[in-house]
Amino acid sequence: MIAASLDPAQHQAVEAPFDRALAILGAAGCGKTTTLLARIERARSFGYRTPLVAGIHQSAPSRLHEFAVEILRENAAELRLIDDVEAKALFAEAAAPLLAMEGDLIALQIDPEVPGLRSPERFLESAFRLQRRLSEALISADGFLERALAGATEFYAKPPNFAQPDLIASTKSEHRSSLAVSPEELARQYRREVDLAKLLAQLYRAYAALLRERRCAPGRDAVSAAVDALRDTAPLSARMVERYAVAFLDDAQDLTVGEITLLQRVFGETLPGVTLAGDLSAEMRAGARRDRVFASAGTRIELSRSYRARPPIETALPATQQEEARAIAAYVAALLRDGAEPARIAVLLRSVAAATAYEEALLDRDIFVRIAGDYNVFADRRALDALALLWNVHDPSRHEWLLRTLEGAALALSDASLAVLCGEPSDRQTVLFEEEPPRPPSGERKRDPERAVRLSQNVLSGACDASLSEIARERVNAFRESRERWLEAERVSPFEDLARLVWREGLAREGSLGSARARAQQHVLHLLLERMQAYLESHAGASLGDVLADAELRAQSSLEVCEPNDGRDAVHLTSVDAARGLSFDHVAVANVRPGAFPCWYAPDAFLFSPSLGMIPKDNVGDATTARTAKFTYYVYRVKARDAYNARERRIFSYALSRATRSLHVSAWGRATRALSAPEFLEELR
Repeated sequence: MIAASLDPAQHQAVEAPFDRALAILGAAGCGKTTTLLARIERARSFGYRTPLVAGIHQSAPSRLHEFAVEILRENAAELRLIDDVEAKALFAEAAAPLLAMEGDLIALQIDPEVPGLRSPERFLESAFRLQRRLSEALISADGFLERALAGATEFYAKPPNFAQPDLIASTKSEHRSSLAVSPEELARQYRREVDLAKLLAQLYRAYAALLRERRCAPGRDAVSAAVDALRDTAPLSARMVERYAVAFLDDAQDLTVGEITLLQRVFGETLPGVTLAGDLSAEMRAGARRDRVFASAGTRIELSRSYRARPPIETALPATQQEEARAIAAYVAALLRDGAEPARIAVLLRSVAAATAYEEALLDRDIFVRIAGDYNVFADRRALDALALLWNVHDPSRHEWLLRTLEGAALALSDASLAVLCGEPSDRQTVLFEEEPPRPPSGERKRDPERAVRLSQNVLSGACDASLSEIARERVNAFRESRERWLEAERVSPFEDLARLVWREGLAREGSLGSARARAQQHVLHLLLERMQAYLESHAGASLGDVLADAELRAQSSLEVCEPNDGRDAVHLTSVDAARGLSFDHVAVANVRPGAFPCWYAPDAFLFSPSLGMIPKDNVGDATTARTAKFTYYVYRVKARDAYNARERRIFSYALSRATRSLHVSAWGRATRALSAPEFLEELR
């Protein structure tokens, strides 16, 4: 049994009664998860057969999101969980009438000239991020508008002293002019801020209505809906407690207000029966409320003994990213030669959205890696090649995809061959008595209606084959014949069989058989097929075109994520967020340079404060300065950049704590003076 190897503090936590909330606190490596597992084992021995468990070998928020959906279904409300990519697409759909000024803005008394609307895409990005934070904090559209109007009235009725020396000194010289505001200018900014709040509230109402209509929601909105259902239906919480009498949550310091409230609505205000394990110094999730998470715990047990030795740290600062990637690959290769297990080695990055250099360096040494975190499999070049082939089957007139196939490694047509295929056939015959098309207006260029489909027509019909070289002609003809087989398979085979057939016949294998490159290509295709199959399962009756349209949307999104996997045959290349709760024998923390780790601090077009309301960043209309006075003051008052960098520093410390035997930390380029962002590597040195 696990309990046999526990120390006294862990035994005390395991044997604590289940009728009250228990908080198990401690730093990385002190045995919190081990203690939690032993406590779960003890609960089951006491007859609690189906405890609610979140955060152990899974994502804690996602398990609570599933729990929220279960509550809603118990309340006869059918709901489908969606991810942020699909949620943002629905958000843009709800916003389209307002952004096109088709909504009743006059009835809302909204001036179309509001902060952010001059750049609709940026406005939507900021508005969606704000909606996510509001939903996590259980603030509805009406509640948001009420707080925004109250905050604006209070701020502008008694504005702060914009001439105070500390405020001026802490503001960059290019933004100090925003503090020189007259009462008339403040009144104008107040009106714009109110208009922005009204527009956002209307947008959030439209988005909420669309989610209800489609019967779907991202996890945070499902939590919010479940909280409302528990408030309005008293017997519902009793039924859920009967099903889950106790709950255990690891990494509880990252719970949001909505998730904490959900647990309180089910188990009670003081969370009897709930065990929370966490590290107060490891809060990584934006919007987390560690102060509120552990406030209800009737018993708090601190685990002080460390079971994880602090490994020696190597640091390096090569000149280029390629040199850094090669050095990390050499470090990993040496570990593998010395007998280290691949699965016990990790290369950690703040973000793996652009981890190509590190993956390539490892593959060059024939080291197989699995990527997890904010990695977008749909945007991977190997996945794009595979998607291009499916687009060739569905719609060959999508020439960007057809060109990708023709240029790819399987066909490898030259630029000269592509130019021939994009041109008119050399022996084209004109139709007798063809009706002459109307002449374009004076000054306009004559348009060829066949130009938009000429490439696909030439490829599929063979009209230009005579002008191609023998090798190019053979390759194009082979592609044509393959496509005919694929079209037949589309008619008679399920999607999975079609995709496997197309990729097997149409893709060139990377690397030699059994090499790390070949395995990496197969792994990417497996992930891609798995994600596309998931779309089909959640969208009954979806066609090949629907699947490809969703894949195209996801390839352009920055919200895609790839969950960690348990593959023991590969080195992990992962973001720090995806490594939460995991430990490795050997860790290389890479790209520790300002802009990458930490990421640059870049505030949204508008912020929100429960006390001050909306804080628009951009000035609009008759403004003479780029920033609003309120934004400049707010950034100074809350020290937003310092708070952001403090969270990034916690994330960096968390990354270092994932190693148990050896730790390599590196960046590339020259160290900066740390004026815009801190130099974590230099601080570590």
